[in-house]
Amino acid sequence: MPGPLEGIRVLEVANWLAVPGTGALLTDLGAQTIKVEPPAGDGWRGFRLDTRGWDSPPPSNVMFEVDNRGKRSITVNLDHPEGRALVHKLAARADVFLTNLVVGRRERYGLTYQALSAENPRLVYLSFSGYGDHGPDRDRLGFDYAGFWSRSGILASMGDPELPPPMPRTGMGDHVTAPLLLAGVMTALFERERSGRGQEVSTSLMNSGIWVLAADMQATLTTRQEPRRTPRRSAMNPLLNTYQAGDGLWFMLVMAAPDAYWPRVCAAMGRPEMEHDPRFATIKDRTANATELVALLDQAFATAPRDEWGRRFDAQTLIWAPVQRMLDVIEDPQSAANGYFTTVPNHPLYGDFETINTPLHFSRSEVGPKGPAPETGQHTEEVLLEAGYSWEDIGRLRDSGAI
Repeated sequence: MPGPLEGIRVLEVANWLAVPGTGALLTDLGAQTIKVEPPAGDGWRGFRLDTRGWDSPPPSNVMFEVDNRGKRSITVNLDHPEGRALVHKLAARADVFLTNLVVGRRERYGLTYQALSAENPRLVYLSFSGYGDHGPDRDRLGFDYAGFWSRSGILASMGDPELPPPMPRTGMGDHVTAPLLLAGVMTALFERERSGRGQEVSTSLMNSGIWVLAADMQATLTTRQEPRRTPRRSAMNPLLNTYQAGDGLWFMLVMAAPDAYWPRVCAAMGRPEMEHDPRFATIKDRTANATELVALLDQAFATAPRDEWGRRFDAQTLIWAPVQRMLDVIEDPQSAANGYFTTVPNHPLYGDFETINTPLHFSRSEVGPKGPAPETGQHTEEVLLEAGYSWEDIGRLRDSGAI
């Protein structure tokens, strides 16, 4: 079966993660995506995995594969007038244009929505930035560490208050944001079926981070108070906390409405008498005596391995989860049963290449990676020939430095 976006043409003038991740999702869903890179290539290609903890990294940045699989790559010098004209020509044939160029660069290159929609009124145009298209920081560069995690308030709300803010893992904010961008593009495509016209869709890393933090942010917006962070040892709800089992493995209890579960937690521990201990009888009591209760739970959970606690928790239908390492997730039977990972054949470096599957599943349409990420500029000639350029044109553009 064809993908649900079969026939949709996407032009991506973007680098690093969030917008290319959106392009990857569109491609997984069947769209044909052309990735426009500078002559030196997307900077994300050269990211060093050893700077983020891999002692024996593979020969290429395999993280790049996730956000660029199945696309075709062309290299264009946007500082060259014929390079800009080339992108305009491709945009006139596209359904969707994706960019994370800051506003100033979009204006300098003539790649604003106003300029491109004048040539292609049906174009759906996605603009993305670190901090938004307006205000004093509209042209400020911002990776997800800066715009999503730090500027939005997320990082200051996390972690033990006695420790420095935790360091996020690579690209987490970008990959939370990419499906949000996908939703915007899909909504605009749906509306185009009614109106016959495209429109601009925009958001930012900061805006996405505020949305992700919405539960806490709304309470702070209403009360004008910052939520109090507490150390794990004195968690305000001890049944929503992490614990270490006797074999050194960690798990998390997730009883956000804990009063109904407290008797079952006591039964799972083999301590039914604790249910009626006046220090712990209600959530108010457990919060008031949290440090004492967490210490008792720590002692109890240290007496058996995590698998044993898991069996006891499941017998009491408690809400919990093992704190898994990434290697554990890869081997998790739930991952296999639900197709969370897949294989892309014929990768030029890795052969049959294991990768993360698209997170959307359809009952009829075929979705998923359509091939490996392209090499820098791999499809430049192919795409230009399709756009009506001759071999002589391509040679002239190459000689002039436009491609």
